Amino acid sequence: MAQFAVGERDFTLDGRPVRLLSGALHYFRVHEGQWGHRLAMLRAMGLNCVETYVPWNLHEPRPGEFADPEALGRFLDAARAAGLWAIVRPGPYICAEWENGGLPHWLTGPLGRRVRTRDAEFLRAVDAWFARLLPQVVARQCTAAGPGGAGGGPVVMVQVENEYGSYGSDARYLAHLVGRLRELGVGVPLFTSDGPEEHMLSGGSVPGVLATVNFGSGAREAFAALRRRQPGGPLMCMEFWCGWFAHWGRAEAPRAPKDAAEALREVLECGASVNVYMAHGGTSFGGWAGANRAGELHDGELRATVTSYDYGAPVDERGRPTEKFWRFREVLAPWADGPLPAVPEPPPGLAGPAAAVVEEWAPAGEVMATLGGDEVEGGVPATFEELDVDRGLVRYRVAVPGPRGRYPLRVSGLRDRAVVYVDGERRAVMDSEDAVIGEVAGPASVELWVASLGRVNYGPRLAESKGIVGGVLHERQYLHGVRSRGLRLDALEEAGALARVPFREVAGAGGDPGLYRGTVTVAGRPGDADLVLPGWSHGVAWINGFCLGRYRSVGPQRALFVPGPVLREGRNELLLWEWEGAPALVGEGAGAPGLGPCAAQG
Repeated sequence: MAQFAVGERDFTLDGRPVRLLSGALHYFRVHEGQWGHRLAMLRAMGLNCVETYVPWNLHEPRPGEFADPEALGRFLDAARAAGLWAIVRPGPYICAEWENGGLPHWLTGPLGRRVRTRDAEFLRAVDAWFARLLPQVVARQCTAAGPGGAGGGPVVMVQVENEYGSYGSDARYLAHLVGRLRELGVGVPLFTSDGPEEHMLSGGSVPGVLATVNFGSGAREAFAALRRRQPGGPLMCMEFWCGWFAHWGRAEAPRAPKDAAEALREVLECGASVNVYMAHGGTSFGGWAGANRAGELHDGELRATVTSYDYGAPVDERGRPTEKFWRFREVLAPWADGPLPAVPEPPPGLAGPAAAVVEEWAPAGEVMATLGGDEVEGGVPATFEELDVDRGLVRYRVAVPGPRGRYPLRVSGLRDRAVVYVDGERRAVMDSEDAVIGEVAGPASVELWVASLGRVNYGPRLAESKGIVGGVLHERQYLHGVRSRGLRLDALEEAGALARVPFREVAGAGGDPGLYRGTVTVAGRPGDADLVLPGWSHGVAWINGFCLGRYRSVGPQRALFVPGPVLREGRNELLLWEWEGAPALVGEGAGAPGLGPCAAQG
């Protein structure tokens, strides 16, 4: 049987030099019904390999409770069927602009900064997760003469951690991961990936394990830095950043196709292998998009990542070739083992617009009372982690005692975004860590609805808790006796959950926060579509029980992608969990959601 290996200067297959021309495609950001099309697009662009992360928190939402962990194996089988090798990056940390960098909230909550270290409790959880995940990787390791060959699998390499040199320097932790991967049967080459800076390479590299580098330009300088650290072995850019992601409320930063193509050409002219990040970005369905902290040291204000993970990739969010695709195909073609396959036709799209009819709603407080967890009372606010909320929101209730005069009411240690009510009336929407609500006299009742915008996925504030981690203060005095109650997004998806919600006619909604339900009728064959929500402020959308992700009126994203396999001919159910306030739903100028054909490429 053939052996994929790391040679003195090249990757080899049975001793024959091979070059990996890989593209990143995250199986969890693409509807499974469209995996085959997206993988065929990678082949048509000139790639011979696909790379994917594995998000631990998606597959183990609670300790020992697993959600479709075999999805990775099915994706690897699809890669093999498409004629592609595969690179697997199992974490445990992945970054990926994904909630908490892929780490489960139930682990980072109690451990905090002990994650991604030699900490025994963290390693026990990682070891157990790897034991559950990795057998499907081991069973699909490359042991035949090519991707899809008889008796062999597509997996040619497996990553140890991810960009660890950007975070820490615990060599014992990395050595433990290497040992665990080998113990569990991973026999293909292992690798690390880091920025081409000296401190990142020294902090993230492991003796005897291939080091690779990540960058978007300057290939010659980056590989020179790698050679100073690693004189031998193949050169590889494990993340060639051909675009970038976007944050809510901030302008996008596109990368010109010509510039990206020339930078890719430079990588190949250096004799290196490459992984295009992203070849196809897809969508952070399910509200799983992460967040970043601003500033050079990634310790500033919170910036939440949009639902679309289009990334300016050569294959856009909806699976269509862009100008960047055609330029990359031209650059990659000379390195292919033969003529490139024809470019697949895009999946069918929705034939025409379809307006939604919002028929009923339930106030936010009643939804919380029906589907939320237990309300707990304590001296200080409970965090999201203490309430077992990964994605969702928490309602805090506290009293200002009295009688007393008017003093500033403020929140210390606010994570994400809060809508504040005083004596039942909305007073403020806040999204800064220390925010002043305004002057309030006592006695008064205060409610704060705090919505998670995504946990930090990169930098020193990884694993920080969500919610109110300080307290509510009147003047300088903390207000104690805080009641906290959480609502997870997946509580809305459990069987029979919506049947328990006390929906009522939408005419009485008045634009209030709450859960809105309606229908959209698709005439003829369904296809890929965009969901548009004019006038809606901030929330999460589902169609037929499939969570499309978060929407926000601040942009830059203006529509949510709806994969064709989610829709059906005729009646489709639309569900909107609006956190900040819906538009008027009846009369002139009503905010009418609807489906439309996918927007033209930007």
